[in-house]
Amino acid sequence: VLGNFSVTKITPSSVQLEWSIPEDSFDSFMLQYRDAQDKPQAQPIDGGSRSVTVLGLSPSHRYRFHLYGLRGRKKIYHVSTEAVTYAAEPDERPLPSEKPQYEKHQTESPASEASLLQAVLGELRVSSVTPDTVQLQWSVPEGSFDSFMLQYRDAQGQPQALPIDGGSRSVMVPGLSPSHRYRFHLYGLRGRKKSDHVSTEAVTEEPEELLLPSEEQKHEKLQTEAPPSDDPPVQAVLGELKVSSVTPDTVQLQWSVPEGSFDSFMLQYRDAQGQPQALPIDGGSRSVTVP
Repeated sequence: VLGNFSVTKITPSSVQLEWSIPEDSFDSFMLQYRDAQDKPQAQPIDGGSRSVTVLGLSPSHRYRFHLYGLRGRKKIYHVSTEAVTYAAEPDERPLPSEKPQYEKHQTESPASEASLLQAVLGELRVSSVTPDTVQLQWSVPEGSFDSFMLQYRDAQGQPQALPIDGGSRSVMVPGLSPSHRYRFHLYGLRGRKKSDHVSTEAVTEEPEELLLPSEEQKHEKLQTEAPPSDDPPVQAVLGELKVSSVTPDTVQLQWSVPEGSFDSFMLQYRDAQGQPQALPIDGGSRSVTVP
């Protein structure tokens, strides 16, 4: 049985939802809703989760969310709730120009000393870049923040806001355009008030021309390259790649590593427009959902 399904946090472009399970458990969950263009969206969630943040929403729009509890691939219980995203705030949603940013940083930071311990953001650094993602890292050398907000403009110049929980020190920004310069602004929040911010820039990599080999080449490469390994102590081997679940706009994949280990994985595919996509995955993972 699914318990109370409630909205815990709202921004102009995201909604955070939480639920409980007073009885038994589910293998997984599926969140369904319609976007601002009335297109159906489905977000798969693992069975251990009790909360989810839905990103990429439109400001001042009413959404109805339906959470399904699944056993295998069968929906056995569901709950619903509604939320209205906040209006885009003139001083928050559009990104400030460079000059006002630094003025704001200088005038607001001292004001946060009203608390016993001032929360300070360390340097915002780019830790990895692909054609469509940027990974960012930061530190909090002093104090702590309730949450963070990452703001940037997409390739079309539209402002984007990504809410991040207060315990995080890194974030992966997906859905970017290749060979494009982005400027990222990370804000540390106390409640809903921005108390400090840092910025950095990154340029996404160029798309790889020969991302995907043909099916024939792939099988040939697998047969010829896998057996001869020059690493005598431990050979790292990938097991079968399987599809574990499918929705109209997502595919969940699973794999095993029967021998050795890998530092990380890279999933590559072509989208519906034939554009190559690359999704970096950490070395401890054995499944991924492609959204």
